[in-house]
Amino acid sequence: MTLPYGRERAARSLLLAFGLVALADLAVLPAGPHIVHVVAKPLLMPLLAAHVYARGGPRLLIAALLFGWGGDTLLLLDTDAAFLAGMASFAAGHVCYLMLFGRGRTHPLLGAGYGIALVATVAALWPGLPAGLRIPVVCYSLLLTAMAYRASRLGTTAAVGGALFLISDTLIATGVAHRPQLPCPGLWVMGTYLAAQYLLASGALRYAAGQSPAPALRDGTVSGVR
Repeated sequence: MTLPYGRERAARSLLLAFGLVALADLAVLPAGPHIVHVVAKPLLMPLLAAHVYARGGPRLLIAALLFGWGGDTLLLLDTDAAFLAGMASFAAGHVCYLMLFGRGRTHPLLGAGYGIALVATVAALWPGLPAGLRIPVVCYSLLLTAMAYRASRLGTTAAVGGALFLISDTLIATGVAHRPQLPCPGLWVMGTYLAAQYLLASGALRYAAGQSPAPALRDGTVSGVR
């Protein structure tokens, strides 16, 4: 779908802004807590959502990104209550993604691989998770894994995005469960998360562009995906 010049320019400007804010955020994370991160993190998903909107993207995709913004903002508070609320916001975003991806066929071996990864991860993290977080984390992990698996429905770009989202949240969970972490864990968490959201958005937009554009604009979903 060809956009009017003004809208195309706005979409590119918003994506550039997203990229610059993401780089600024990632640049300060190795030094630990920083005011730039506190300011930049809540700006990231609104900028990406605005880019998707400017490109005429599906409403479910915009909603998923904005629920991600809710989760990003809540996790800045660094309390158990905020963690649970942030996880709920991300979970709502995953539901939006699942609705967006639809019910088309995906590779069964990929599903088996995700299932094995889910069981192994939960088994490894369970003993170290606080008792009050165990069931919420398991339920969230099931939803996240389903989203990552179903993302392949829209092609390789979205599939990689879904896998990176799973990796990012697993890295967060290892910290909550007091398991060994990579050096500069915040950098790895945000780096994989930002790449995941961008690739999911890009994959959905590409898929929509490859289908009939009129239904995508009319009903707010990816064309060809119910």
